[in-house]
Amino acid sequence: MNKKIYYTFFLSFLLSVSSFAQIVNPGISDSYDSLENGKISIGGLVDAYYGYDFNRPNSKDRNYAVSSSRHNEFNINLAYLDIKYKNNRVRAHLVPGFGTYMNENYVNEKGTGRNLVEANVGVKISKKREIWIDAGILGSPYTNESAISKDHLMYTRSFAAENVPYYLSGIKISIPITPKLNIYGYLINGWQQIHDNNRFLSFGSQLEYRPNKKVLLNWDTYIGNESSNYFSQYRVRYFTDFYMVYKPNERWGFTTCAYIGNQEVAQFNSKNKNQIWAQANFTAAFYTKKNAFFSGRIEYFTDQQTTIIQPLNNQNKFSAASMSLAYNLQISSHALFRIENRFFYSESKIFSSNSNYKNFDNLLIGNLTVWF
Repeated sequence: MNKKIYYTFFLSFLLSVSSFAQIVNPGISDSYDSLENGKISIGGLVDAYYGYDFNRPNSKDRNYAVSSSRHNEFNINLAYLDIKYKNNRVRAHLVPGFGTYMNENYVNEKGTGRNLVEANVGVKISKKREIWIDAGILGSPYTNESAISKDHLMYTRSFAAENVPYYLSGIKISIPITPKLNIYGYLINGWQQIHDNNRFLSFGSQLEYRPNKKVLLNWDTYIGNESSNYFSQYRVRYFTDFYMVYKPNERWGFTTCAYIGNQEVAQFNSKNKNQIWAQANFTAAFYTKKNAFFSGRIEYFTDQQTTIIQPLNNQNKFSAASMSLAYNLQISSHALFRIENRFFYSESKIFSSNSNYKNFDNLLIGNLTVWF
């Protein structure tokens, strides 16, 4: 890893200081609002957008994007209906979803699995403590962003979130250690897999710490053998991330995330090669009044052996930075309007345009999200 990456990581951790009236974990998708009727609650969300990519890709699919991925058309990024049931001992969670996010992110899944944001059931295994085991399709804990745009300072998703699992399939155990500390363990099919593509199970962990009402610290890990028919040379994948959410007062909010992954790859000489990828980002928000704020994000992502991202022009490495600035207006308690400009830059010509490849790109995107 070169010095630029180390410096980016170091800066990100120093600044590890999102902006919410009450600190929630933005990396967890289970933050839906809902209408309750006894033990059942129902909620929903519609995230509509229009994005213009100034490189004007011929396919109308934006470069390296899963969320809000279409160019020069009005569309729905994500629309879902959230249904929950819970009593003292059992719970169930069903979130069918639709939109361009589902089309892009679930392309490798089969049948009805392509339209499930979450679908799981849980059992409380302790009479005295809130220890739960949930099984099914689960929200992913990785990075400080989920697919639910309203929960975040920026409308677009960073390289960080777009290149880790948004969902997992398996079993999750939730254990509260203290009022400030929670741990979670995962036994899962693999790296964002509902339909299992290999014969190995994978493991994940999450440690969530809230030292006070202004700060949230989160540390995640993943380990699993990624060998499959598609990637027969792959062996064990290791991954870890750290993120912080910090809201010091009513005017400012900050969040940052850094991660690193290592993919072992089998070689002809029986030794494994290590392929590393990494990223760091930092986001800040300034609230001009209670219902409006400006936000900005900087990020850097590097994948020198194209383990996670394959450049569109088949270059043998990927690295890119982006800078974003957004205006966000809370129209009502359940409606948010946003407009964001995002500039991308790379040392290599990896961004496609209508006629060739460039080392930069620019996106202007507007959004209206309504939820209940």
